[in-house]
Amino acid sequence: MTLSANAIPFDDVAGDRRRRLKTLLTNLVIDIILTAFSIAMLLPLVFLVANAFKTPQEMLLWPPPIVPHHPTLDNFKSVLSDTPLLTWIWNSLLFACLSTLSIMTTSAIAGYVLGKFSFKILNIVFAIILGTAIIPFEVYMIPLYFQVKALGALNSVWGLLVGYLVMSFGIFLIRQNVIHSIPDELLEAARIDGAGELWVFVYIVLPLLRAPLAALGVLAFFQAWTAFAWPLIVTSTKTAYTIEVGLALFQTGFTVDLGRLSAASSIVLIPSITLFVFLRRQFVQGVASTGLKE
Repeated sequence: MTLSANAIPFDDVAGDRRRRLKTLLTNLVIDIILTAFSIAMLLPLVFLVANAFKTPQEMLLWPPPIVPHHPTLDNFKSVLSDTPLLTWIWNSLLFACLSTLSIMTTSAIAGYVLGKFSFKILNIVFAIILGTAIIPFEVYMIPLYFQVKALGALNSVWGLLVGYLVMSFGIFLIRQNVIHSIPDELLEAARIDGAGELWVFVYIVLPLLRAPLAALGVLAFFQAWTAFAWPLIVTSTKTAYTIEVGLALFQTGFTVDLGRLSAASSIVLIPSITLFVFLRRQFVQGVASTGLKE
């Protein structure tokens, strides 16, 4: 008995089918797990937005409905008319933007100097900067508060900024990108052509750091936007509160105004989600370029 050249043994065909079936089942299980995980992550956000449109009676129903039966805007109207929510958002927005600008500037300058200039003292400075990253902010928050008080900067954006001008992780992030992404030959060629250090930094280094700076900008913005402990001790008047401190007022010792809290939180989500949508690509590129290289 003879076999043709194109004949395939039955065992090989059956083996291929079993491998394809195994791969298909594995992918299906992974998809189910990821879908369930995604739903679990998004469900609190969905309930937050849904609660903002519910009446007090619907808020007490069990199980809680995802889609309100009688949607209302009363919670939004009450929040906007009875509380200085827009002032809190403006305070947080100004604080977060100025903090982000300061952190991006200091991180770009420090990261470039630490990454491209070879002085022994810079290694010690970099080690000190890394050391500060492991010290919790709460450790030196109270001494910093007394310094802000001595400067007369309580209840102001400038007092808030004192604790959020520099980010040690940002310096580390930019330094790693400077070392791995900017060739020394390019900088030397510019210097040979007569370019000064400021020109090299502004016209060569900064354009090549757009992605990591965008990633750092998103991180710095969210760090300041979600800050709670520092604004809580620096501000003591309602008009000086940031949004995180203001939202805490909806909770008293015995009750939580869930409807108005959900409405205020839904409004607060808009700036942060908008920023992330616009800078999503740069954020992913910046983090990936640092995390994948040695």
